[in-house]
Amino acid sequence: MSASLATVAYIGAIILFILSLGGLSSPESSRRGNLYGMIGMTIAVLATVFGPRVTMAGIPWIISAMVVGGSIGLYAARKVQMTQMPELVALMHSLVGLAACLVGFANYIDPMAALNLSSAEKAIHEIEVYIGILIGAVTFSGSLIAFGKLSGKIGGKPLLLPGRHFLNLLGLLIVIAFGYQFLHAETISAGMIALTVMTVIALLFGIHMVMAIGGADMPVVVSMLNSYSGWAAAATGFMLNNDLLIVTGALVGSSGAILSYIMCRAMNRNFISVIAGGFGGGAPAKKSGGEAQPAGEVTAISAIETAELLRDAKNVIIVPGYGMAVAQAQHTVYEITQHLREKGVNVRFGIHPVAGRMPGHMNVLLAEAKVPYDIVMEMDELNGDFPDTDVAIVIGANDIVNPAAQEDPGSPIAGMPVLEVWKAKTSIMMKRSMATGYAGVDNPLFYKDNNRMLFGDAKKMLEEVLVALKA
Repeated sequence: MSASLATVAYIGAIILFILSLGGLSSPESSRRGNLYGMIGMTIAVLATVFGPRVTMAGIPWIISAMVVGGSIGLYAARKVQMTQMPELVALMHSLVGLAACLVGFANYIDPMAALNLSSAEKAIHEIEVYIGILIGAVTFSGSLIAFGKLSGKIGGKPLLLPGRHFLNLLGLLIVIAFGYQFLHAETISAGMIALTVMTVIALLFGIHMVMAIGGADMPVVVSMLNSYSGWAAAATGFMLNNDLLIVTGALVGSSGAILSYIMCRAMNRNFISVIAGGFGGGAPAKKSGGEAQPAGEVTAISAIETAELLRDAKNVIIVPGYGMAVAQAQHTVYEITQHLREKGVNVRFGIHPVAGRMPGHMNVLLAEAKVPYDIVMEMDELNGDFPDTDVAIVIGANDIVNPAAQEDPGSPIAGMPVLEVWKAKTSIMMKRSMATGYAGVDNPLFYKDNNRMLFGDAKKMLEEVLVALKA
C-alpha cells in the first residue's frame, strides 16, 4: 500500500471515529456509533499493517500478535458479565498505558528512530518519548489499582499517607530533574537510567493517586483514566510520527476529560479535590459532635406489600444502583416495568450520573434488559417530579439518594446533587442491610416516615414482587 493511500485510509478512519463518538452520545444511536468505531479501527489496522512502514518480514509477527490479542478479546467479550464491565474497562486502560511505555522504550533504543534528525528535532523527539512513558506509566499502574478496587480485590477506603501532597511534589521534582538528565544524556545507557527512574516514580505515583481516591469517586476515576489512556496514545503517535494515533488519542483524551468534568459537576466536586483524595471510605465517616445524626426507627416492608403499593400507584420512579448490578436484577426489573405499564402505570427510571461504578453503568444494564430508552431519564429531567410520584423504588443505591447531601452541611457529600426520592408519597429502599454506601456516611432516608425498607437480595425480592403483582 502506498503512503498516499495509507493517508487516505487514516483520514477515513478518523472520520469514522468522530462519528462513533457522536453516536455514543445517545443510547438510541450507540449501536451505530459502535459499528462506526469497529469499521474505523479495522481500516486503521489494515492501513498500518499493509502500509509502507511495515516490511513483509514483520507482517507474520504482527498477524500472530493480532490473532492472540483478538482471541483474548473475543473470550473476554463472551465471558465477562455486564456487572464486571467497570473493572474490565479499567484493565483495558492499563493495557494502553503499558503499550505506551513499551513503545517509548523501544523507540528510544531504536537507532533508526532519531536518524537524520537535527539537534532540535532530536530534543523534541526525546521529550515526546519521556512524556509518553510518563503518562503511560501513570495510566498503567493507576488503572491496575482501579481494577483492584472495582473488582473488590482492593478495599474502597482511601489510603491517605501522611504528607502525601509533599510526596507527590517531591516525585514531580525528581521527574523534572531526571528529565533534564535524559535530554542531556550522551549515551543510550545514561538515558535509559533516567528513563527507568522516571518510570518507577510514575508507576508509584499512579498507585498512590488512585489508592488515595475513595470508592464514591470511582466513576470519576474511570473517566479520568480513560482520558489518560487517550493522551498516552497521542504521545505514542508523536513518538511514531503517526497522525492517526495522535488524532485518535486526542479524541479519547479530550472526551475523557470532558466526561470527568461532567461527572465532577454531578457530584458537586472539583477535579483537583478528587485527585487529592476524595470521600468514599470503606468505613463510616467520623462525625463531629455538632453534626446531625440520623434518628428514628426504620419501617420494614415485605415483597407482597410492595406489590400492593405498586398496584395502586399511578406514577412510579425506579432508581437503580450498583446493588441491582451485583444481583443482576435488571431483567426482573424490566418484567415488573412491563407489567405495570400494561396496567396503565407511568413508570420511569431515574439515573444519577455516578450511579454504579463507571459512567453510564446503569444505562448499559437497562439497555441489556431491553428497557425502553424513552423512560430512562437523567436526574435533572425528573427530580422535580418526585412530589407527584406515588412510589419511588431505590434498588441497591445509597449515596445518590441521601438527603444528607442537602440537609447536613457537615456531611462529606454535602452539596452533591442527589435524586430526591424522599419527596415521593412513598419511597422504598431495597438493600441487603443497613450498611452505608461508598461514601461511608449514614443515610437519613432510612428513618423518614414515608420510607420503607425492603431487605434482601434485590433479584430475589423483585421476583417475589413480580409474582405478587401477577397473582
